[in-house]
Amino acid sequence: MIDSAVAIWLTLALMFLLLAIRVPIGFALGISGALGLMMVKSPTVAVSVMVNETFQNSYSFTLTIIPMFMLVGLFAVRARIAEYALEIAAYFTRRLPGGLGVATVIAAAGFSAVSGSSIAKVATMSKLAVPEMRRHGYPAGLATGMVAVAGTVGILIPPSTFIVIYAVITNTSVAPMLVAGLIPVAISFLGYVLYIMIIGARRVGVDKLSKPEDLNFIASYESLQRETRARAQAEGNTRRTDSGTLTMSIGLSAKTKDWRNLPWRGVVYVLVLATVIIGGIFSGLFTPTESAAFGAVVSVIILIIERRKLGAKGLGLQIRDSLLDTAATTSMVFFIIFGSVIFSRFFVHAGVTQGIKDAVGEWQLDPHILMAILLICLIPLGMFLEEMSLLLLSVPIIHPIGMALATDFFPDAPTQAAAELLMSIWLGILIIKLMEIGMVMPPVGINSFVAAGVAKVRSGTVFVGILPFIVVDLVVLVILFLWPELTLWLPSFVSDAVNAAFHGTPGEIPTIPAP
Repeated sequence: MIDSAVAIWLTLALMFLLLAIRVPIGFALGISGALGLMMVKSPTVAVSVMVNETFQNSYSFTLTIIPMFMLVGLFAVRARIAEYALEIAAYFTRRLPGGLGVATVIAAAGFSAVSGSSIAKVATMSKLAVPEMRRHGYPAGLATGMVAVAGTVGILIPPSTFIVIYAVITNTSVAPMLVAGLIPVAISFLGYVLYIMIIGARRVGVDKLSKPEDLNFIASYESLQRETRARAQAEGNTRRTDSGTLTMSIGLSAKTKDWRNLPWRGVVYVLVLATVIIGGIFSGLFTPTESAAFGAVVSVIILIIERRKLGAKGLGLQIRDSLLDTAATTSMVFFIIFGSVIFSRFFVHAGVTQGIKDAVGEWQLDPHILMAILLICLIPLGMFLEEMSLLLLSVPIIHPIGMALATDFFPDAPTQAAAELLMSIWLGILIIKLMEIGMVMPPVGINSFVAAGVAKVRSGTVFVGILPFIVVDLVVLVILFLWPELTLWLPSFVSDAVNAAFHGTPGEIPTIPAP
């Protein structure tokens, strides 16, 4: 065996090397973690972890939520729900300072309620909103920056794959975790809207729309479909053109003149899906897994209604492509989970978590200051690690420390288990909120690169545009850190255990084991 400290540094170096040479994240975590286990324990222990513990962590009915939520998002994108949401929001915010920017943020919020993919949201909203904002005087950085940032907030709104993964690896109930992000999201969007309105009021050239007929979004879906088909035929590739997959279902009807002509069915679709997914969880009518499954069924019905003109063949291609994309993405997520399990077990066997706990005891830091330092460290890490890697690397370290400090943060909780339950939910939302910043920060911020690529601007322009929104996010994080009640109030309505812990009343409260 090798000394634990040496093994830790060698394993971390190997992991970053593998990531640097573009090895897939799951394999990078798994390979480095397995070799680390061999160094601190033995090949037998490494093989046991690779075979047994990966199976135990993936053999979970809860994880079926992931492909269901992905299907909801993919069907919603292909049903053009985002276009309808943006058109309606733009009409009713047209007289506000920065009204089109406000509409973009509102539409992103509505689309987030039915789509779990931040990349899909950013790509769609960049195509729809950025050209129109540029036409109305928005600087390129502001237009692309708000789209990139607004697309990240959806990772806190059901359907959220990241929340489900956090809940699974920390053994936290999924239902309260899913609803815990709703108030933080509302605060974030309020901050974005206020900033956009202030900028719109101060800048003469920004979006002083007074007539609804001024709204003329880029191109109709049909014309963009024809362009895509012609391009695909010129390239000798017509396989996916009929299904419209290549177009990302972009386009709005031009020049909405009367509120009665707005695509109100888009609002109905969003409300129906939100009622099934979020309302089903809130009411206790469905478990999170069941609500995700029903959401997928409802979203495919919406897709069939909206794209019925494609005919049976076209609809079949739409559904087939959605299923294939879901299968591919789910496989990737599971490989990442496998790798993270191996890597986190290496941390345990190498004594990383216990070492940090011992060091904390020696430093005698205030628990709130210590947790703030640990969370702040995620910001620079998020600049270099993809968000899934950041989640799966940080949780095995920060979560056990949080559990040890739970009673310091929630002294009114009736039991240690109650404090740990509240801590696990609150800490998860803070970690995932910090991941949002990493999704737009250079050099890895994927959402910024997607916005830059779709809007055809330099990535540096987007990075400059996101800075004010990151300041807003940091202010929101401070608010959530100082007032955990904002995060925990809604979960108390969907879980008896959380309600008992939150209100300090006796009740059966499950113990949260270390991940």
